[in-house]
Amino acid sequence: MTELTLPTRVAVIGGGRMGAGIAHAFLMGGADVVVLERDDESAAGARERALASVAKSIERGADADAAEAAGRLHVVTDHAALSDRELCIEAVFEDLNVKVEALQRAESQLPDSATLASNTSSISLATLAARLERPGRFLGLHFFNPVPASTLIEVVIAPDTEAGLQAAAPDWVRALGKTPVVVQDSPGFASSRLGVAIALEATRMVEEGVASAADIDAAMELGYRHPQGPLRTTDIVGLDVRLGIAEYLAEHLGDRFAPPQLLRDKVARGELGRKSGKGFYDWN
Repeated sequence: MTELTLPTRVAVIGGGRMGAGIAHAFLMGGADVVVLERDDESAAGARERALASVAKSIERGADADAAEAAGRLHVVTDHAALSDRELCIEAVFEDLNVKVEALQRAESQLPDSATLASNTSSISLATLAARLERPGRFLGLHFFNPVPASTLIEVVIAPDTEAGLQAAAPDWVRALGKTPVVVQDSPGFASSRLGVAIALEATRMVEEGVASAADIDAAMELGYRHPQGPLRTTDIVGLDVRLGIAEYLAEHLGDRFAPPQLLRDKVARGELGRKSGKGFYDWN
C-alpha cells in the first residue's frame, strides 16, 4: 500500500474554533503550521486554543509530544508568513465578501504551486474561484466541528480544480486519520444541505409545538441512530451560523430552505447556542 503523505508546510487563515481545530489536525499529522490572525490579541487566543486541543488529544492517548508540536505552531499577523506554504486553508467567517478578501490576500503571498482551500460549509466554490488568479489550485476542504472529534472532511471539487489536486486531496484527508467524502461544487455541498434541511424542519416542529427540542432530538438519536439530535447540533454549530447558511441556500435553492421565524428570533435575542450559553438548550 502506498504511504499517505501530508503537505509539510500548512497555513490556516483564522484561528477561531474551526481554524484552531484545523491547525490541531495538521499538528497531530506532523506538519509545520502557520495560523494567520488579524491582531496580536486574536493570535494569542488562537495559539491557546490549538495547543489546548493538542494537549487534550495527548491526554486521551495520542502519540505526540506537546512541546515538539508547540514548536511547529507559528501564530502570526503578517501575510508574508504564507510565502513558503504548500497548503493554505481559509477558515474565516461564513460570509462571501470576507472569504473572498481572505483568499485573495493569501493567494497574493503563496507560491504559484501552493494549494489554496476554503473551509466554507455552503458557499459555491465557483463563486470564490472566479475571484482568484489561480483557480486550478483551489478546492474546498470542509472540516466539521469539533474538528478533533470529527472523522469526516468534505473534499469539494471546484469547476477548475486541477486533476492532480483532485486525486491528492482525499489522500491528505486519509493521512490526517479522517475519511474523505468527495463532492462536486453545489450550494451546501452534501453535508450542509442535508444537515440544514433536517435542522430547519426540527426548528419548525418546535415552533409549531409538535414536541420539545429534547424529544425531537431523542427521536433522531434513538430512532435513526444519530449520535446527537439536529437541535443540539445546531446549538453546537451556532444558530447564527445555521441562519446564515439557510439564507444562502434559500437564495440559491429555493424556499424549502427558508429559515423559520423562531430561528431568526433566537438569533436576534442573542441565543446563539453553546457559545452564548443558550440556544435550544441551556448551556450554562
